[in-house]
Amino acid sequence: MEYIWAGLEPLGRQLYDYWPGLVAFSSLVVAVLAMSHAVMHKRDARAAAAWTGLIWLLPLIGAVLYLLLGVNRIQRRARQIAPDSLTDTPDQMPVVQPRPRASHLHTLAELSGRLTGLPLLNGNALDVMDAPDALAAMTAAIDEASDSIFLVTYIFGNDAAGRPLVDALAAAAKRGVQVRVLIDGMGALYTFPSIVRRLRRRGVIVERFLYSLAPWRMPYMNLRNHRKVMIVDRRIGFTGGMNLRAGYVQQPPDIRDLHARIEGPVVEHLLRSFAADWYFTCREHLNQEYVGTLDAGPILARGISAGPDADLGKRRLTLLAAIGSAQYEVRIMTPYFVPDQTLLTALQLACMRGVRVTLILPGRNNLRLVHWASLHMLPWLVNDGCELYFSGEPFDHSKVMTVDGHWALLGSGNWDARSLRLNFEFDLECYDEALVAMLNRRMDMRRANARRVSLDDMHSQPYLKRLRNGVAYVLEPYL
Repeated sequence: MEYIWAGLEPLGRQLYDYWPGLVAFSSLVVAVLAMSHAVMHKRDARAAAAWTGLIWLLPLIGAVLYLLLGVNRIQRRARQIAPDSLTDTPDQMPVVQPRPRASHLHTLAELSGRLTGLPLLNGNALDVMDAPDALAAMTAAIDEASDSIFLVTYIFGNDAAGRPLVDALAAAAKRGVQVRVLIDGMGALYTFPSIVRRLRRRGVIVERFLYSLAPWRMPYMNLRNHRKVMIVDRRIGFTGGMNLRAGYVQQPPDIRDLHARIEGPVVEHLLRSFAADWYFTCREHLNQEYVGTLDAGPILARGISAGPDADLGKRRLTLLAAIGSAQYEVRIMTPYFVPDQTLLTALQLACMRGVRVTLILPGRNNLRLVHWASLHMLPWLVNDGCELYFSGEPFDHSKVMTVDGHWALLGSGNWDARSLRLNFEFDLECYDEALVAMLNRRMDMRRANARRVSLDDMHSQPYLKRLRNGVAYVLEPYL
């Protein structure tokens, strides 16, 4: 052993003498490699330039930060976890699809079809409800189920909203109904103890999406399943923005939201989405055949599954196409509004060409960083003519967009980076004048109790608050 150490001693002295040069050379190599990756893979030239500057200004540290924060692993990881057998483009696209009554929306309908690979389906009926009514309708549907119940949600609280639903699901499972419940791995942790144990004790089959106790395996805030979908007997569907939490049903409520009960062929799109998530989680194939009526109502509808896998960008492109198709009106109601530069520019251009853009956001937000980031970029929209309203209490979690009185999008997706590229979402696009008129009336009711915000109001904020908002906006891709 002493002989070995004696032989290594000269090498150690040489390394000690030359370590500054070795570190400098290593820093140069690492910086060149990191800069090359940024230049080759960043679509946004500003992002590539920013990362390049950081890499060279902070030797080694800049490269490490780029490795941790700048390399997009989201799409690659999601492609690895996506079940190929369920994410392939379906072969159900008809040769001739139904067309919306509004001729200027034909291109939007065709584009959405190409993006999703799913047909626009006629014969659907939607009953849009506030959260307490929707929860009661879901419970009633579970009580009447005779074949199957498939439920996926982000948050399933072990509280006054979740426990009655557990009772209904357990009773259904006891009478022989096939019950499958999927809860997001992070969403299941919002209440303690988790609802998962209660469901399993009552005989309900439940799984958690991307859940692990190992810190190096748990993806934390990324790749979350943010969908809220329930299908009963493969013929009735529910979807929207509502989580299963006590804040929706207590009096007075802490949160308000919109959720829809659906009948008609588009329920098959909800089935496909749930089946894909369930297969990935536990490798069990479920029956995806829709068995309900083919003529439940007059609504043309299509499901839009979005996520950082093969569905990356589909929802964002749909939003861009809808804004570009608008001729006179765009209405948006969402709790989290931090769109990327492309969506922001599309809304600004819509304002400039005379389209009335109305935006309804919560005056106070449960995610402060997101709210501050919104406050930084909202003056640009207001300056170009956007009508901005801040709604009062309770916190409004509704997610709705309408265009020209003919098109609507409602579901789980928000207008921020997390919903647009980091999470799995499900939205429903609908073409129907009566449905859109009803949604517009609901937004009018929200707007009647909201405060109109002017450009002067936004510029009157103290300097330190505006600086805080700007810093939050810089962090927007990670919000």
